[in-house]
Amino acid sequence: MSCQPALDKFLDNYYRSYLSTLGELPRYYPQGETSLCIQGEFDVDSDEPVFWQPVKRETQGSFANIEHALELTLLPEINDFYGQFFAAPLLFDSEWGSGELLQVWNEDDFDSLQQNIIGHLMMKQKLKQPPTWFIGLLDEGDKMLTVDNSDGSVWIEIPGQLPSQQLAPSLAEFIASLSPRIAPPVKHEELPMPEVEHPGIFASLKRMWHNLMGKH
Repeated sequence: MSCQPALDKFLDNYYRSYLSTLGELPRYYPQGETSLCIQGEFDVDSDEPVFWQPVKRETQGSFANIEHALELTLLPEINDFYGQFFAAPLLFDSEWGSGELLQVWNEDDFDSLQQNIIGHLMMKQKLKQPPTWFIGLLDEGDKMLTVDNSDGSVWIEIPGQLPSQQLAPSLAEFIASLSPRIAPPVKHEELPMPEVEHPGIFASLKRMWHNLMGKH
């Protein structure tokens, strides 16, 4: 089952919820990164948030290069989830708590996303764990939201560990269970990297979120 209809519906509900609740589109701190999503004028030197709206990509993003590089077949869902739209991270509420779904802000962001997914998959190979790929995170601690590449189920996963809790049997069902969360924009700041027992595991996760959500 493709996640595309569920993602289309959630994105539509997302910006309509902001319009009906706040009377304005959602806002986001682009930190100098332009995007087709931005509504209104954009000053690259401005430190202010921008209004944004999801924009359908003319050409779908592809992860075939990652499959070739790692000699791994990824579920087509990854192309549907990340390759269809330009959008800011999507805040949500759920029965498991609040969190964010990652999306792609622009083409450079898509490149950064691919690099981080390669890093995550290489980490899984190094730890001799089955491949997963991340779609977001929960606000509580270091809990990632990942997709099991063997069957498409959605799980909670802590970096360096096996997925611990199944949330839905498919990405489509997981997205359909979420509610848009209305909240003011938050600027993500770079944080110092801690020393870890397994180099790259925790630090790579932190860099991943800073790259994708903090825009470098």
